Amino acid sequence: HVQLVESGGGSVQTGGSLRLSCELSGDRIVNYCMGWTRQAPGKGREQVAFIDSDGKTIYRDTVKGRFTISQEARKFTLYLQMDNLKPEDTAMYYCAAHYRCPTEAEVTTQTGLGYWGQGTQVTVS
Repeated sequence: HVQLVESGGGSVQTGGSLRLSCELSGDRIVNYCMGWTRQAPGKGREQVAFIDSDGKTIYRDTVKGRFTISQEARKFTLYLQMDNLKPEDTAMYYCAAHYRCPTEAEVTTQTGLGYWGQGTQVTVS
């Protein structure tokens, strides 16, 4: 069983920054691909950024160059640094433990399967 607890959301103006954190716990957490997904009002959930066991990162195109995913050693804490935020980034952000990492194509076209936290709201105006 995997447990994911997010923090760090809030409201910022366009161009601002936020840093999301996720505390990870549970059995065999190292077997999952860790990352972040988001869901805007009236839209489906979308994958945002993931990091594999080798530290390779995968981002959806709309956040490349603005968002940075990282994790502490032993994978117990996950971060998402979000810079130059835009109104279209407004969404509920979920920490995710997916069964496998998405490819460059899948990160944009698929929602992924696995576990998610309760979410933290990010609002950009």
